[in-house]
This record gives sequence, structure tokens and C-alpha cells, in this order.
Amino acid sequence: MANHPFELFPEQISNEEFLIRCLMDEVAYREHRAKERRIKQAQIPAKKTFNSFDTDFQKGITDWQIQQLAALNWIDGIFNIIFIGPPGTGKTHLALAIGNKALDIGYKVFFASMDSLMHILKTQEISRHSAARIKWIKECDLLIIDELGYLPVSKVEANLFFQLISCRYENTSVVITSNKGFDGWADIIGDSILTTALLDRLTHRCQVISLTGEGWRVANREAIFRDSYH
Repeated sequence: MANHPFELFPEQISNEEFLIRCLMDEVAYREHRAKERRIKQAQIPAKKTFNSFDTDFQKGITDWQIQQLAALNWIDGIFNIIFIGPPGTGKTHLALAIGNKALDIGYKVFFASMDSLMHILKTQEISRHSAARIKWIKECDLLIIDELGYLPVSKVEANLFFQLISCRYENTSVVITSNKGFDGWADIIGDSILTTALLDRLTHRCQVISLTGEGWRVANREAIFRDSYH
């Protein structure tokens, strides 16, 4: 036999208090489901935090800058963040930390590598999956694009990327990680005029952070053979 609803609460409560508790439970449930949906849609591949970022190793960013990034006030101001530096210097770690924290406090986020994003853009007209991704990107508060510069893009891809950035300009904050400085972006995009127009939009309201030095993975590599020959 099903329990009476009032048996959920061992103490005696009024009808008004019972209704309030039921409404609070419903709100909590809906918030939980909304967060689950945001996490699923965000496509963030790993859990990273600002606390786990090694600022002693990476001297290209200060503790104060980390605090400003973590505050996330710049998302409401629709500012962009661009991390530039060699592989292994912590660009993706910081981008993931931003994405994870933004999700935790209720922002809509989408994370993709540049290569994955190009695939989504090229197939949005023929793939329901890609079309759904584009719809979410247009709704989200924060778009994170990882690894711009590792692979060249075609003319068609460059134009689609420019259209996306133009569409989200002053509507969505964008975080980009790149292993190339701005002077090398024209080689990636393949069109200097398009690159200039792209950078004009991305850097209008933007903080550029250059991470330097040896890659963390290289500096902390572990050898298979530890014993040396004598």
C-alpha cells in the first residue's frame, strides 16, 4: 500500500508548510535536471579546476589573473579570453576550469576543439546532431574553442567560422586556446582580410593571456627505464 504523502514528514506540519516543502522539492528537482542538461550539452571532456593549476610552474599568468578568470564576471560583460602559448603550457587546463565553474553556477556552455567545431559547422545542414549543437551554441553564454592552429582550415571552413563568430559577437563570451600568435592566424585561416575581420570581432572586448615556457608534460615526463648504464 502506498504511503500517505504526510508520512514523508515525521513531524506534524500544516498544509501550508507541506505545500511549501513540496514546491521547494520541485524547484530543486528542476534545477538538478537543468544542470544535468547543461552538463550534457556542454561536452566538456574533463574536470579541471583553478586550484589544480600549477602557477609555480607557469609564470605567464599571475595569481591575480587566475582570480579574475575564476570570478567569471567577464562572462556577464560578454568579454572574450584568448590563451596563446606552446603545447603543454596550461591553455586547455584553464579553458576547462572556466567551463566547469561556469557550468556549476548556472551558465550555458559549449566546448569543442577547433577541428570538431569545423565538422559541426560543415554538417549542420545534413546532420540533426550537428544542427542541435549549433542551436545550443546560439543559446549558450560561453563558447570554448580549443586548439585553434593545430590544423589548417579550408576556405569553406574559414568562412563558416567567421560567420559563427560574427553571429555570436557581443552575444556570447568566447574562450579560445591557440598555439599560434595572432600574426600566425592568417596562415591558419588562409585569408588575411578574413583573419583581420575575425580578430577585430574577437579582440574588441578581450583579454589575451600569453603562456610561456616549457610544456608541463615535457617537464614532468616519466621515463620507462630509470636505471642508467654504468
